[in-house]
Amino acid sequence: MHAQKGLIHITMHYENHLLIYDLPALKGGDAVAFSTTRGGGCSSGAYASMNCTPYTGDSPTCVERNQQLLCDRLPQLPQTLVIPYQTHGCTCLDIDETYLSAPQEQKEMMLQGVDALTTCHEGVCICISTADCIPVIIYDYAHHAAAAIHAGWRGTVQRIVSHTLQQMQHRYGTEGRECIACIGPGISLQAFETGDEVYEAFAAAGFPMSQLSYRHPATQKYHLDLPTANLLQLKEFGIPDAHIEQSNLCTYNQYENFFSARRLGIRSGRILTGILMK
Repeated sequence: MHAQKGLIHITMHYENHLLIYDLPALKGGDAVAFSTTRGGGCSSGAYASMNCTPYTGDSPTCVERNQQLLCDRLPQLPQTLVIPYQTHGCTCLDIDETYLSAPQEQKEMMLQGVDALTTCHEGVCICISTADCIPVIIYDYAHHAAAAIHAGWRGTVQRIVSHTLQQMQHRYGTEGRECIACIGPGISLQAFETGDEVYEAFAAAGFPMSQLSYRHPATQKYHLDLPTANLLQLKEFGIPDAHIEQSNLCTYNQYENFFSARRLGIRSGRILTGILMK
């Protein structure tokens, strides 16, 4: 699978039950980005089998084992995995020296209610969890900084991607033209049926609804395009089309390969999407 052709060439491939986004090494920086699939883990039932997210109700022993399997499959062993306790908000936490030097209990408190992570530290794998929501990875190769973003519809309508990029600009000097972005597996326009209140929230927030939605003729329900709503935020910041890779994988339709909360229920596994700077 290939991104749009341009100055930067991005590809995706499957390896050891992972979807790997092949980010080019630029300006001396190097990073690996990935999304887990459902295969290759040890969890069972609705968590089968590669659930790495600790707050889903899965066995802590299985989650810990799955996390270790993930680390072992990455091209470089991370010093740490950072996984926030998401709440569909818009809070972005920088994984800096303050976080990294904090006691474990304090780290867990700092991760509460966080839906996006940024870092400029090598060896730190920042991750977010999804099961139909949209995972977005950003790599600023000029400043060797990265972000992992959880964009459900609530986060998307609050423009969490734009907010995170603004935080990166403030913290690191990030510019859109020097970024690479990946939009991972999530629910598609065809599968994301919503109520009128969700449609109205996006319309009130100024999103181009003719571009992002349609009303199904049989059900008279609105459908929304969350991947494109987040793509627009990347482009508005100035990230070129050729620097953006879209997986175009629907978790709802491909629930055998990716976790889908609409298919499996809330008490099920989650995809982990992350980035590790080497």
